[in-house]
This record gives sequence, structure tokens and C-alpha cells, in this order.
Amino acid sequence: MRTPHHLDAHPRPNPYEELAALDDGPLEETPLEEFLSEERDAGAEDAWAPPDHRRGGKRRRKNRFAGLPLAVKAVVGLVALAAFAALGDRWAVLYAEHRAADTLKDRLDLAAAPEVEIGGFPFLTQLADKRLESVKVTVPDVAADRVSLAKVSATAHDVTLDADGLTSVRGADVPRFDGDVLLSFGDLNRELGASQVTFTGEGRDRVRARGTLPVAGHDLKLRAEARIRRQGQRGIATEIGGMRLDIGDLATYRPGKRASEGLHLTPKASAGLARETRKAKALLSVPAIVQRMGVPEATVRQALADDGELAELTGSPRFVRQAERLNLIDLALDNPQVLRSLGLDPDLLGELSGLTRPVLADRLALAFELPKPEQGSVQLEDVRVEEDGIRVRLSGSGLRVGG
Repeated sequence: MRTPHHLDAHPRPNPYEELAALDDGPLEETPLEEFLSEERDAGAEDAWAPPDHRRGGKRRRKNRFAGLPLAVKAVVGLVALAAFAALGDRWAVLYAEHRAADTLKDRLDLAAAPEVEIGGFPFLTQLADKRLESVKVTVPDVAADRVSLAKVSATAHDVTLDADGLTSVRGADVPRFDGDVLLSFGDLNRELGASQVTFTGEGRDRVRARGTLPVAGHDLKLRAEARIRRQGQRGIATEIGGMRLDIGDLATYRPGKRASEGLHLTPKASAGLARETRKAKALLSVPAIVQRMGVPEATVRQALADDGELAELTGSPRFVRQAERLNLIDLALDNPQVLRSLGLDPDLLGELSGLTRPVLADRLALAFELPKPEQGSVQLEDVRVEEDGIRVRLSGSGLRVGG
């Protein structure tokens, strides 16, 4: 039977003993076993190993927060608490604004809920004191007589609440407020102009109206001006002037009783009489027209009998000026044949005679008046024409809202 290698009868000599035998004397330093042991321990300490981010990271963060001073932890907690409190305060404001908008819509019978903005911070403290720093209310599309106000905006100051909490506000007292009203040209064009007349600003207190006006089946070119002014404490008045209706290039109608008003031929039409014999004879054949023009009867008879005399008469500058000053509206019903010869429709002129200055002015009036409150007062402060419309500043005091 073969004996295993490590059980041989002659074991191998110890190599350390052989090394020791080579030396003349004993070693004075640390034995080799201890030296190798120390080297192994040092190598184990210096050996590289990949970092454990998962466990070590959590441990470091935890230790870092745990190491914060107590005062810092308290500040962080207070900041978080303040953030939650501010969020709750803003939620309460939004809820109150929504409730106020719905209440105003119902009580004022508005087509849409107004926009309500409660000022001041914090809101809950103001609610506890039953006093709000400011409340801004913006109401769109408010009916005012014949027109609609595009926007009414008012800010109430130092409002006192009649309430028992956020959900039981019965009313409010408004000691003072201010705001403005906008009457937009876009609304005026739609409501008064019916898409045929446009209104634009001209200066600080004037509005121009330009467009067409249908009369007896004819679209007449309209021009007018409105002067805007305050009327009383709550009203706006408009003084319509410069009204003019152009019937093509033939005539211009200005409503009124003065000599410059009425229906008159245009300079172009008056000058054309010198070139159109038929029209000139039709005009001079009416004695009333001749008398109003101040032409001697003998001169008229000669002109009607001789075309040369007629051309000399109608071509004179004096005759052209007299023809322009002639008011044809008075002759519309009695001499329809003359008007037809001039190219004018007698039916059109018949309706123009009824389109007086008050009637035409009423169709272009921009006036309105704010409603009178049951308590307190509201007054208009300043009226100004701007690019987008007519803006009015207002103020008031002593109002009571709700029960």
C-alpha cells in the first residue's frame, strides 16, 4: 500500500530553519512570522473595495439631518407650517371671491358673474376682524339705456362685513369706492351703427360717426360728430353736430332750419348745370325756384328762349353759388318732375323731410345714466374719449350691499 505524500516517513525540513541556519547569529529584529503578519494586516487595511452608496448614502443623510441644531429644525418646521397656513388662507380667499361673485350676479340680475378680487393679507385675519382692506369688482356688459357698458370696475376700501364666518356673510358696508366705466366703440358700432356706422375718437371729448344710412332704399353716406359731456352726477350726454347725408355726388342733406341746412346741390352738380341744358331749363321753369335764386324774370325768359343766353346765365359764378344755396327739400313734394330731371328720387327726398335733426340725433346718441343706488351716492368724476372708447371715472360713498 502506497503512503500519501504528506504522511511520508521522511518529512520535508522546515525552510525557515534552513534560513536560520545560514545566518551566523540570531536575529535581533522582529521574527519573520510577526513581520509577515503585520504586512498582511496593513495590506488588508489598504485594500481597495467599491463604495456602498445605497446603505452608506442613507446613513449619511440620516446622520446629517440628525446632526442639525434644534433651532434649525424648529425654523424648518415653522416655514413648512407657514406654507400650509398661506395655502389655506389663499383657498379661503378664492372661496370667498367665488361666493361673492355668485351673490352679486343674482342680486344685480347680471348676465354673467362678475370678477371679484379681495385684497390684503392674510384674509382669515381680516375675516375675523370683519373688515376687508379692499374688494375689487369688475362687471362686464352692463345694460345702460340704449347702449351696453363694456366694463364697470370699482374698488371698495375699508369694507365692513356683516358676517358670522366665511359661509355666513349677510352683507357689507362700503364707506368709499372708486372705479371707471368703459363704453367701447366696438359695442357702439354693433348696437347703434348696426355694422353700417363706425364710431371713433377724435380728441378728448369728441366722437366721429362715419358710415352709411339706408333711406328709401338708398344707402346715403353719413357723417356726424358727437361731443361728450357729463350730465348731472350719474349721466353722460352727447351733443350731435355736423350731421350730413351725401346722396352720391348730386346733393347733401343737413337736417335743420337754417339757410346752410336742408338739401343742397353739391358744387359738382351745380357746375354741371352749365353743361346740361335740359337740367337748367327744368330748374328755371319753376317760378318758386327762380324767386329763391334771385334771378330776374326777364333774364330767365331770355335764357329759356335762347340756349346761348342760357349757357351764359348758368355758366356764371353767381348762378353756381345761387344753385348751391338753393334748398331743394322744400320743393320735393311740389315739384317732383324737377327733382327727377336733376337725378334725385322724390321718394327719397320725401323721407329726408321727416329725418329731422332730433330724429337723426337720437339714432346716434351715446347718452347713458348709471342707476341710483338705494343707499349712498354714486357720481361721475371725469369723462374722456380714448382710442378704444369712452372712459368715465366714478366714485361713491355710503353704499350698503346685501341685507
